[in-house]
Amino acid sequence: MKSIHAFTIGVISNYNWAMSFSERTDVTAILARVSYLLAEQGHQGYIVGGFIRDWLLGRRTNDVDIAVDGNTLDIGREIAKGLGGRFVLLDEANEISRVVLVDEAGWHLDFSSFSGDIESDLVRRDFTIDAMAVKLGQMEVDIPLKLIDPLSGKNDLENRMVRAVNERVFEADAARLLRAVRLAAELDFTVERETEGLIRRYCQSVVRVPEERIRGELLRLLSLPRTAYYLRYLDDLGLLLALIPELAEAKGVDQPTTHFWDVFDHSLQTVAAIEFLTKENDWEYGSKDMLLTVPWSDAIIQHLSAEVSKGSDYRALLKLGGLFHDIAKPRTKLVDDAGRAHFLGHPKDGAAMAVDIMGRLRFSNKETNLVEKLVYYHLRPVQMSNGKELPTQRAIYRYFRDTGESGVDILFLALADYLATCGPLVKMEEWEEYCQLMNYILAGNEKQQTDILPVKLVDGRDLMNIFGLTPGPLVGELLALVLEAQASGELSDKKGALAFVEKKLSKQRCCAGSGN
Repeated sequence: MKSIHAFTIGVISNYNWAMSFSERTDVTAILARVSYLLAEQGHQGYIVGGFIRDWLLGRRTNDVDIAVDGNTLDIGREIAKGLGGRFVLLDEANEISRVVLVDEAGWHLDFSSFSGDIESDLVRRDFTIDAMAVKLGQMEVDIPLKLIDPLSGKNDLENRMVRAVNERVFEADAARLLRAVRLAAELDFTVERETEGLIRRYCQSVVRVPEERIRGELLRLLSLPRTAYYLRYLDDLGLLLALIPELAEAKGVDQPTTHFWDVFDHSLQTVAAIEFLTKENDWEYGSKDMLLTVPWSDAIIQHLSAEVSKGSDYRALLKLGGLFHDIAKPRTKLVDDAGRAHFLGHPKDGAAMAVDIMGRLRFSNKETNLVEKLVYYHLRPVQMSNGKELPTQRAIYRYFRDTGESGVDILFLALADYLATCGPLVKMEEWEEYCQLMNYILAGNEKQQTDILPVKLVDGRDLMNIFGLTPGPLVGELLALVLEAQASGELSDKKGALAFVEKKLSKQRCCAGSGN
């Protein structure tokens, strides 16, 4: 068996975010201080759970779980005073508190209580790799840990295995069904076979999990580079359809011959293609040459990494949009007299379904609006071109006007949708044409935003003073028309803009006078 030291060094190389020596030194000093403060109060504490696991793996973390033999609410307040931190009540009923330290690392010390001995507490936890403890005051840098490990969690850690501590863990807390998969995904571990069987047995229990916790677990999976793989794994375990039963309708729904997969597999392959296009992961049907013409820049990288709501960014929600983009196809499928399948209105109906799912899982309004637009407009980029002709500047302006912050994401979804349609039958010449279209749309928008639209031709005061208009919707409508004409290259100066407005007003008065 490998030593702890050798094992840790071997695993650290798999992570770019290994805990540094200085971070280890800082936290051990903090924990020594906590041990002293607890001893002053006559209490004993143990470092437990995920922090021990992450310490052995070398993973960077700022969360430390501490089990104490006393009232953790009172203890937490005293520790906060002693460390100059902030006390936070997490769960009054279960006596769980947090001390937040105001420093660069932002350490969180979470206190929970145990009764009896620490071993009894550990065997009530979820997975063996989280059922290890170290007595406070016995953790030092570069010294092997004196582990309390009643369930051989260290062995499972060395074997890269997520194993349930007993058969009842999922009955006690169904959120562990998702947590098992998420832990395996984050650590690149395997879920032990008997634990997989337990997950399949209890998979329907996941519907009892509070929606906020489901959202959190899903977002952590969506933030990982192998999301598509783990979505399929969730399906294999029975969890995906338990969480999102609307996806069950997509299984086995055939599509026109241009599609390589049915609707369900196409949706998962779209997520995989998104990860390929955003350079998170390889795709078994893609090559590096295919990425050469894909739109990519520092601005796109920053956009995809930007936060949307707490716990989510544009990249993660783009994957969710990929999963949902064809969710209404089964409900809208019609077969004509020639035997051809059509899915008329599926983007609109799918957007409504996505809103319902996002609301049910307690995603924020901003997250929901973004995914709604991804689904609603996922065909728009391709529809902007007329055969072989590239879209007009007016079409590009209208596209970004309608899609807003989701405009860039929809372009990537459109590319992924194409790849997941063709699969191994993709044609490079056609693929390059698709990429040329997306690059052209992006370039057109950049030119409009940086060179054309910053030049303000007229404002509302001009229109009211020159044409005798009163404040109201008409002024806003006219300004919007001026902006669109300016973006399309029809207007470039104030004189032309005023003539344009005068023409619009004259036409409006003419129509009003004729009764039309």
